[in-house]
Amino acid sequence: MRAAVRRTVGVVVVLHGLVHLLGAAVGLAGAHVEAFTAPIGTLAGVAWLLAAALLLVAGVGLAVGWRQWWTVGTAALLVSQLSIVGDWNDAKAGTAANVLLALAIAHAVAAEGPTSLRARYRRLLAETLADVPTTPLPPVTERDLDQLPPQVAGYLRRVGVVGRPRPSGVRARMTGRIRGGADQPWMAFTAEQVDVWGPRTTRLFSMDATMRGLPADVLHVQVDGTATMEVRVASVLPIVRASGPQMDRAEAVTLVNDVCVLAPALLADPAIVWSPLDSHRVRGSFPTPTGPIQADLVVDEAGDLVDFVSDDRFAASTDGREFTARRWSTPLSDPGELGGLRLARSGQGWWHPAEGAFVYLELRIDELEVL
Repeated sequence: MRAAVRRTVGVVVVLHGLVHLLGAAVGLAGAHVEAFTAPIGTLAGVAWLLAAALLLVAGVGLAVGWRQWWTVGTAALLVSQLSIVGDWNDAKAGTAANVLLALAIAHAVAAEGPTSLRARYRRLLAETLADVPTTPLPPVTERDLDQLPPQVAGYLRRVGVVGRPRPSGVRARMTGRIRGGADQPWMAFTAEQVDVWGPRTTRLFSMDATMRGLPADVLHVQVDGTATMEVRVASVLPIVRASGPQMDRAEAVTLVNDVCVLAPALLADPAIVWSPLDSHRVRGSFPTPTGPIQADLVVDEAGDLVDFVSDDRFAASTDGREFTARRWSTPLSDPGELGGLRLARSGQGWWHPAEGAFVYLELRIDELEVL
């Protein structure tokens, strides 16, 4: 829906620009256009032509998703409205299109400008990627797997980590849908996530969603165990701001899940304490800055990871101010090639409250880059 609105407004701006060519034709070529009853001078004709060119560039940029289209759009708005004011009696109707353009520019500045969540994500992303070591980490060996429970060792062999360097991080792009509760509407989204493990373990998650027809920007940030989450509707109105020890704990569980699903080579870490439960299930105790996280990993007969279950996560209220301890699971499916490994490409997120479990998240990983 967000893309459809963007393209529609972009087309309107392009058409608005084409109309400006009429003013340019009158002023520069002396053409007769019935809509213009008053004469237009050469200088005014140049202004109409310049406005047309700027509007065409801005409209096309908006339609195709150029992030900085609003910089050209702002210049187009100014030149266009000055031209309209100069021939107000004949051209004043064009102000309506400029009002729409002004609203689109205001939203673009809020969405992409220096105070936006996207701009903050880009700054943090640049800092995080700069910290990724350039020297490959030691590869996973069969000797490493010999120290693991058969369920975990089988999974690591299945995904193909043996002989490959341990990752310093991953960068994933995904699509899906999410909702706030069992009775809430679904929201489609696209997202990018970056995890980096090392001296400054970092998790960044940026989501573009559509909430009841309105765009919503979401940003999760976790650095060295301290986590925050913010949601803004239409890139302007903050409706969720979450932080604190329980938020830190919740994001720590999510980061453990990321290791299991996206960077399984790190499961060979001797600091993880394993307790086999049955032939398909094993419990791990994962050290984190918030304290040990316990989670059960479930593998199928082929050795693929098919579920992750933890009782150490917290569910946030709709405004992010309250947290409730709740079982969390992420059933996985569709294993295939991702980042050179055999990994699950689709998954769900489930909450398990006393009144009944429900799925709140469905996603597909479209691209995975190993850092």
